[in-house]
Amino acid sequence: MKVTVNKIDDANVSMSATILKADIDKNIETLAAQAGKSMKVDGFRKGKVPAHVVKKLHGDKLAHDAEAEAVKALLDQGSKEAKLNPNDVIGQPFFKKYEKNDKGIDVEVEVSLRPAIDLGDYASIAPKFEKPEISEALVNERLDGLVAAQAPYEKIKRARALKKDDMAVIDFVGSVDGVPFEGGKAENFSLKIGSGQFIPGFEDQMIGMKPNETKTIKVTFPAEYGAANLAGKEADFEVTLNEIQVKATPTLDDELAAKLLHGAEGANVDMLKERIKEQLQREEISKLYNSELKPQLVDALVAKYDFALPNNIVEQEVDVKINQKAGTMSAEELESYKNNPEKVDALRDEVRDEAKMSVKATFIVDALARAEKISANDQEVSQAIYYEAIMSGQDPQKVMEYYSKNNLLPAIKMGIIEDKLFSKLLGLED
Repeated sequence: MKVTVNKIDDANVSMSATILKADIDKNIETLAAQAGKSMKVDGFRKGKVPAHVVKKLHGDKLAHDAEAEAVKALLDQGSKEAKLNPNDVIGQPFFKKYEKNDKGIDVEVEVSLRPAIDLGDYASIAPKFEKPEISEALVNERLDGLVAAQAPYEKIKRARALKKDDMAVIDFVGSVDGVPFEGGKAENFSLKIGSGQFIPGFEDQMIGMKPNETKTIKVTFPAEYGAANLAGKEADFEVTLNEIQVKATPTLDDELAAKLLHGAEGANVDMLKERIKEQLQREEISKLYNSELKPQLVDALVAKYDFALPNNIVEQEVDVKINQKAGTMSAEELESYKNNPEKVDALRDEVRDEAKMSVKATFIVDALARAEKISANDQEVSQAIYYEAIMSGQDPQKVMEYYSKNNLLPAIKMGIIEDKLFSKLLGLED
């Protein structure tokens, strides 16, 4: 087989050839003979099935496998002629032509290579910035919130009516059509008025009650209520207010500081204030990093380096961008793209530049991370996913399964590596 090799650029090589029908037929004979040595067919001893019988039984599969063998031979020969290092080949080969004719199959396939990037001096490329100053007022505001959260609720000393933000200690019995329902009874239950913990209207109707007072509260369960037997039903609750509690006035001292600092050695109020200031500064830097520093650094890196991109990886990223756009389209818009290849091609061209920049940035980050010996392990990936799930109120195990099933774990790992790298380049490491 004569293979023509064309180096498109430093990251892409084209290989073309005509796979002759005779070569495919030869592959079929070889594959049929090999299969016959392990097949079991009625009327023949195991391992003694003639090639013509195997071809009759599995002709289509043999033809497919024979073509695959011929393509592999084309790639092997082309790679040898192009002197490609197998470790440099990235992604799957991309077929630009695969046309069958009387002579055989005309094939043109493109192989992509990992870009070789001359990093040079990159330390000075990170944007300069001033760490945000944290005022004493901001520290005191955060401190007041932390201290208030630690204050216990205490019974009021002077009798008065219940009001919003009070903690009500109540007994209650709920019923629908005069019949008590399961789960509708409790004693000495603590309910913060205005928290929205109970059915809409329940807490509002309690406002104005006095200790030891009993009142019938009428509410309607939401139509989407979890218990089907109560959803949308009107209910009566006999409520007795046992006690009204309010938050005690907290005292900020070294003992409370030690509690908030989880027993840190030498904990005191001054240490607590310093830790709060550090935390506030980290929060402000995080905002600055995500909104300004990270985008500026990515832009600077993309502008600094110029190298050829693997076409197959760019096309994969184009697919990702297309899918993202499709997720925001209406059913009518999606329908307009069906059976309209010209419109699809136009959309691909529309996102191609963005895809190229994304791919370029990814390879730069990968090269810099390897130069800086920065990596992320599986535990760090799991922790990141767990945190994301908790913050969004989702089940961490289900989120992990989703990422794994959809092959998204590499992207999470890359994101962690990127943030580690950028933090180091920007001097944000602790």
